[in-house]
Amino acid sequence: MKPSLEDTLLAAIRTIPDYPKPGILFRDITTLLSNARAFRRAIDELVHPYAGKKVDKIAGIEARGFILGGAVAHQLSAGFVPIRKKGKLPYETVRVAYSLEYGLDEMEMHRDGVSPGEKVILVDDLIATGGTAAAAVQLLRQIGADILAACFVIDLPDLGGRDKLEALGVPVRTLIGFEGH
Repeated sequence: MKPSLEDTLLAAIRTIPDYPKPGILFRDITTLLSNARAFRRAIDELVHPYAGKKVDKIAGIEARGFILGGAVAHQLSAGFVPIRKKGKLPYETVRVAYSLEYGLDEMEMHRDGVSPGEKVILVDDLIATGGTAAAAVQLLRQIGADILAACFVIDLPDLGGRDKLEALGVPVRTLIGFEGH
């Protein structure tokens, strides 16, 4: 009998207590990425609802979103656009500032990474408070992207990130949820 998606992912994701600070349970997907079967299954599940639909670009948030997003883009025959921290991209960029628990940060993407009206899916490994993902949505909309969805392997529902994105009109797809953080 084939293990359920949830069982496969739970077995492949490592939890590290008290990282990066006491009280946090860090969900480490590097173990999922190194497990060929689990990685393939996660990508297949992220891709499934969009197979056969028109998707122009996958936007991946630095850094694990690059790995997942690149694989999703490949499977959907879509282009890939990196969303990075300020100062990491070599060409003309658009930028947005956003709040973190401990201050402000900025992310950017190439101005020509997405053309107005292109259909885009945002991808990252995890949705927690939703601050980074909401900023990425703002950035993509700033240049005219039509955001079809935001996809994540892990949801930390107690932190409200999904609700934040859905309030922005972005459908959210996650594969597994973990209570607590």
